[in-house]
Amino acid sequence: MGRPARGFSLLELAVVAVVLSTLSAVLLQRLNYYQEAAERAHFETTLLIYKTALQIRLAEMILDRRENEARRLEDENPTLWLSEKPTNYAGDYPQTPIVGNWYYDKSSLELVYVANTAYGLEVAERDGVKQLRFRVQVIRQPVSITGGQVQGIGGIKLISTTAYHWS
Repeated sequence: MGRPARGFSLLELAVVAVVLSTLSAVLLQRLNYYQEAAERAHFETTLLIYKTALQIRLAEMILDRRENEARRLEDENPTLWLSEKPTNYAGDYPQTPIVGNWYYDKSSLELVYVANTAYGLEVAERDGVKQLRFRVQVIRQPVSITGGQVQGIGGIKLISTTAYHWS
């Protein structure tokens, strides 16, 4: 009687290779999903910080009775209003933007986020990358005063200038 065969057969090794490659593919897909979810959360948090800073800046102007200067906010870089710049703020919009960074485009007066791992982001590409662009808008509303109406400040918002959907 001979010795029993030791080791794995070629079929068993092939089955293990298929199982490992399938698990690796699933793991990489989930990793991409979580990277994009983290980027989206960071983007939304930073955008909320900008919006809050904008509202605080307008409130300061109203309290100082400088409502007539509110229009200037539409022409300023919103990053100047923050006590700390976001860690991924890279300054003025360059010729070739780097993904994952915020910029300010002086020519269009827009705050720009250049997406990095944006597989679920539906937006028109610009300069070969997916960009989300925002502009400050002062909301004016008529205010009744003795003898008529004047245009007053109704609020302020950071509006998207590019249509996008991030799923």
